[in-house]
Amino acid sequence: MMEHVRKSALGKWESISTEIRPSTLKNEDGSLKPFYLKRSFALLPEDHFELEIINYADAYGQIPLAKLTLKGHIEWKGGHPVAEGAQKVDFIADETYDVAPLIQNFTDVLNNVARENFETWETGKSQSILRKKFLPFGLSEGQVFKEYDLMYVFNDMMFWGARNIDGRGFDTEENRPANLQIPMKRKY
Repeated sequence: MMEHVRKSALGKWESISTEIRPSTLKNEDGSLKPFYLKRSFALLPEDHFELEIINYADAYGQIPLAKLTLKGHIEWKGGHPVAEGAQKVDFIADETYDVAPLIQNFTDVLNNVARENFETWETGKSQSILRKKFLPFGLSEGQVFKEYDLMYVFNDMMFWGARNIDGRGFDTEENRPANLQIPMKRKY
């Protein structure tokens, strides 16, 4: 089953529309703030991946905040019980992890909280955060970003795990998702 999913997942995928996720930031009433994004993903031979994420300030994807570019490897860990054929996968961004602020407000935030070991942040200009301390994403010096996720391919749609509703990341096996999120469609 794993080999079938590995082969059927090869290729390029993209978000159907703007997607919503819970963040770790809270509103004044204590509820989690949502954040919005679109994904463009490519699964390449030899378990390499490329992922571009555009984060937005609004649900319709009209106000871009940041672009993230990740490249690395996928480790296939076996079946996942969420659906027949679903697989546990670990995404390891060990080749590229770049961030580009796309709006001045976010550029200003980065220039306040992510100055150490970075050039001055400029709107539209990316910088590598690979293996660097990057407080906005909770990364420490030397850390390689890794997510314990899942993958399920069905009718030319690729599903990953739904974010935990309390905003926890997929940073440990115990936090691996148990549900599916909105899928990406195959890009032809």
